Amino acid sequence: MPKSKVRKKADYTPSPASRTPVKVKAGPSPVWYVAIMLGFMLAGLLWLIVYYLAAEQISWMNDLNAWNFLIGFGLMVIGLIMTMRWR
Repeated sequence: MPKSKVRKKADYTPSPASRTPVKVKAGPSPVWYVAIMLGFMLAGLLWLIVYYLAAEQISWMNDLNAWNFLIGFGLMVIGLIMTMRWR
């Protein structure tokens, strides 16, 4: 049986268009953005701490039951999502 010819592959060279650097239009984040971001994270943490320690004394918070976890973790997640846009 005849042996097939082995073709030599050309070396991979990335196209010059993919080597252009990404231009960032925005500068550093303002101070108020960082304050709001940290505020959301701390507010969520405080919500959960107050729920665990004083839910029996606060009637409207006790009525929320498991929704307190959604509110507390939701506030923290909003703060964490804001960190992705922080420069």
